[in-house]
Amino acid sequence: MLRIAIPNKGMLAEASISMLTESGYVVRRDPKELIVQDPANDVEFFYLRPRDIATYVGSGALDIGITGRDLLVDSGSEAIEISDLEFGPSTFRFAGPIGKFKDVVDLTGLRIATSYVGLVRAFLIKHNVSAEIIALDGAVESAVRLGVADAVADVVSTGTTLKQQGLEAFGPTLLESSAVLIGADPSVPGVATFERRMRGVLVARRYVLMDYDLPARLIEAATKITPGLESPTISPLKDGEWVAVRVLVPRAEMNSVMDSLYELGAKAILVSAVHAARI
Repeated sequence: MLRIAIPNKGMLAEASISMLTESGYVVRRDPKELIVQDPANDVEFFYLRPRDIATYVGSGALDIGITGRDLLVDSGSEAIEISDLEFGPSTFRFAGPIGKFKDVVDLTGLRIATSYVGLVRAFLIKHNVSAEIIALDGAVESAVRLGVADAVADVVSTGTTLKQQGLEAFGPTLLESSAVLIGADPSVPGVATFERRMRGVLVARRYVLMDYDLPARLIEAATKITPGLESPTISPLKDGEWVAVRVLVPRAEMNSVMDSLYELGAKAILVSAVHAARI
């Protein structure tokens, strides 16, 4: 039975459970449940703190897990990233008093507050910068104002929180993070199937299935608008001068594609959601 670590709380937990449900797995119904077995799919889920998942997987106690790339890097675990699950994006930057710092080298000999000690230490070593790292468990933006640190390293989205504390981001990005599937040994039986199901959800979210009728003489022009992944499925209609076309189209482009097809001469253009896929 494949043993899988799942985040037990926060945004990563909610999005992970959504993906598992769409992939056909049994998920917990009670937030207090720590272990859920899914015999039909030969898997067992362990709901753990997101920050601990890389450690459990890297030690071999669990086969694979879902966590943030930032938490994987910060942990120093031997687990590796198997695939990007494309949710929970975040950007890690240095930040300091407005106008005080320009680059990471300006932090030499100073104090940096962060909740991601391992990630920051590795970055500083890579850039040959020697600085003191102050470990805090969240809300690091206040560290400069309170005199605990000279700068901080944390997640930056809009920058609004930083500005409220009189800070601004500077220097290179430490890490672009998102939710990832991790494992110590991707060859473990069942891992490939689980990853394939996760990728199937991503494909289903990214594409829609489009059907339309078209004069046969316009097939070449239409396939330039809707080339599909390999090529469209084209079927003859009772009226020999017309064909039916079925093709996958990126969800983000579906309305502009429908407009282009209609202008070309297509009729009965229909869009259906994709609930599962194997590409």
